[in-house]
Amino acid sequence: MTIQQLIQEAIELLKSLIQTQSFSSEEDKTAALIEAWFNRYKIPFKRENNNIWAFNEDYTEGKPLLLLNSHHDTVKPNSAYTKDPFNAHIEDGKLFGLGSNDAGGCLVSLIATFTYFYQQKNLKYNMVIVASAEEESSGPNGLNSVLKHLPEIEVAIVGEPTLMNLAIAEKGLVVFDALVKGTPSHAAHPNNDNAIYKTIEVLQWFKDYKFEKISEVLGPVKMTVTQIEAGNQHNVVPADVKLVIDVRVNDKYSNQEVYETLKKLAPCEVTPRSIRLNSSAIPKDHVLVKAGIELGRETYGSPTLSDQATLSCASLKLGPGDSTRSHSANEFIYVQEIEEGIDLYIKLLENVL
Repeated sequence: MTIQQLIQEAIELLKSLIQTQSFSSEEDKTAALIEAWFNRYKIPFKRENNNIWAFNEDYTEGKPLLLLNSHHDTVKPNSAYTKDPFNAHIEDGKLFGLGSNDAGGCLVSLIATFTYFYQQKNLKYNMVIVASAEEESSGPNGLNSVLKHLPEIEVAIVGEPTLMNLAIAEKGLVVFDALVKGTPSHAAHPNNDNAIYKTIEVLQWFKDYKFEKISEVLGPVKMTVTQIEAGNQHNVVPADVKLVIDVRVNDKYSNQEVYETLKKLAPCEVTPRSIRLNSSAIPKDHVLVKAGIELGRETYGSPTLSDQATLSCASLKLGPGDSTRSHSANEFIYVQEIEEGIDLYIKLLENVL
């Protein structure tokens, strides 16, 4: 099969994926579509929950393993959609539909690329592709649940929309629940320990605090108060105020280090929901990155989270589409972006494999 034929098949697969609801943890029907692709090309695969993975035909013990990964779950469509989010259609070169950009275009491009290399002999790397579930929700049955079934991975390409530029680092994420305690009372009586008033200085502290280490690629750690909750009736001063803090962590800190810092310095109680979604990176002199640069692609640091956070190996985020379109109303990807994406993936790997 020619590259052009693979491109056309990939676009048809993406249309089918868009037309099939696949919210996080509800991806069984899109998993079946991906199974059908592998069956059609006689590629053996394995499935657990809604994750599907396959190895190249000439898998050879002792060779390093290259992972290709993207996800087939989506967020739910927002209320600003004016088009049917499940109607895959092309207008002015744009393929519209929920999950078209994030990350359906990347997924089908990687599947086509894997299919192109599947039967090739004497590759420098073994290859495995994982079409993963539950990426959008960071759920327990996503890529993280598949890793135990795979040999040690040396390097990975994670398909997310990057305009086919090279995201050589990605910020990690820790979400903290914070609690500002005070003394509950009737609103009519004096109270010098009002939790809501105490929260003013706590909010100011989170606004002003700066982590010292700044990454050359990812910049500073970004800490943002995103939710606040207190009180349930007008005449009662509440006992406490609950805050949610979103912290995007650069590659100079581990999530554990960020937690230890806030536990020590923050003027309130803080509890992390999870510290497993760490930052990730790949050296700029890695063969994959150098191959991408030779193809005219730029390098940058990504502020958004992906399945890279579950990997402990060097990983590169790379894919067709534009991250700014993700989770937007009337989501789309240019058909030309998919065509160029598959072509660039193949050229990149030809320089490496």
